[in-house]
Amino acid sequence: MPARSTRAVRSTASRTTAPVRATARRRLAAALALTAATATLIAGCTSGGGGAIDKTAPAHLKGTVSLWHFFTDREAKVVQTAIDGFEKANPDVTVTIHAGQDDEKLQKAISSGQSIDVGLSYTTAIVGSFCSSGAFRDLGPYVKRDKVDLGDIPQAERDYTEYKGTRCTLPVLADVSALMYNKAQFAAAGIAAPPKTLDELKADALKLTTYNADGSIKTLGFNPLIDFYENSPEHWSPMIDGQWLAKDGSSLIGQSEGWKKLLTWQKDFVDEIGYDKLRAFTSGLGQEFSADNAFQTGQVAMQIDGEYRSAFIADQAPDLDYGTAPTPVLDGIGHYGASYVAGNVAGIAKGSKNPELAWALLKYLATDTDTQVALANGLKNTPTLTSALTSPKLEVDENYRTFVDAAANEHTLTSPATTDGAAYLKTFQDAWNDYQEHGGDLTKILKKVDADIDAANQLAGP
Repeated sequence: MPARSTRAVRSTASRTTAPVRATARRRLAAALALTAATATLIAGCTSGGGGAIDKTAPAHLKGTVSLWHFFTDREAKVVQTAIDGFEKANPDVTVTIHAGQDDEKLQKAISSGQSIDVGLSYTTAIVGSFCSSGAFRDLGPYVKRDKVDLGDIPQAERDYTEYKGTRCTLPVLADVSALMYNKAQFAAAGIAAPPKTLDELKADALKLTTYNADGSIKTLGFNPLIDFYENSPEHWSPMIDGQWLAKDGSSLIGQSEGWKKLLTWQKDFVDEIGYDKLRAFTSGLGQEFSADNAFQTGQVAMQIDGEYRSAFIADQAPDLDYGTAPTPVLDGIGHYGASYVAGNVAGIAKGSKNPELAWALLKYLATDTDTQVALANGLKNTPTLTSALTSPKLEVDENYRTFVDAAANEHTLTSPATTDGAAYLKTFQDAWNDYQEHGGDLTKILKKVDADIDAANQLAGP
């Protein structure tokens, strides 16, 4: 979901059949910038604003409601098709769509009082700031009144759409990470099946790695650099069932034996090949969301990626013989088959002039099974309803099945929201980047990570 300015969530590549996703680091950078602005521009809001709602939902919907979303081109047409269904079911309702609106535009529109009813964001990192500031209304009263079954939403998605008991968003499709592997390269190396453990991942990766006559890397089995493509603490967290924050918001990273073991495994992997060799090889690879993606060209045999990669491959490398499998885990700690999930979230803007219509539209997008299936089939993301994940109407091939199963796995996890846009993720990533290059006393490094995160969270406030 290429590092570019934070406003461009979709590049010109979205004019093809493949959706363009912002990388985890880019989502985080955008969220950090946005939440800083939110604190200033919506400072006068109260948490969960919007006032009382009618005791019963209106029997008939009538009027105009606006939807702001970030999709463009082909993907915007998919969303439009879903909206056409809503208008058909409610013939006296007109939905005004503002497509191509990134989170910065969304936030500015809300804070300036523009006519905006429903906002759809591409990152879960805004939830803490939008819920606590009141930029998005508290949906709890609507959910309770209409007896919405939140149990149909998997636990991880329920977790990332609320903040400290305030549910100001609902999920509308998600991105799930898993392992992608080159079947032809596996067969040539005599590897019969994808790795399930980190030890197997490393052994297979070293076997698949080839070198040029000068000793430089020719092809890489798996790139262990934590800042390569979708490699990030979030996407690697399923490897060790990684936990982030305690209930009081304090960091758990430095206290976790799992994180220590994962960083030790990764550092040993990097050192065995050589940091400088890996960096030189990586610098010559194509951009993640271009046709020259290293997995698509065969330069990297395995990588952690999202379900959307299949759409890129179908468009840019249709002859690639590949498979998907759950993320390998540290034996005895991780839950094989689980994954990391994050995705799109939608809420009702604090200044909505049509909150009942906004709620009806939001409920349609987020809780209607057939709508979720249609959106998932068109956008190739994973649904955020269990009923949609198991629907016979969902188009599921062998490779997509891995992501669907992971999305439904009870051990699939996410990262908790904070008011500063989950800045703790960047703090951890920065420390990890330094460690993979320079090493050091890992216990002290992670202890400092905890201290830095705790200080930042205290400064950010509730």
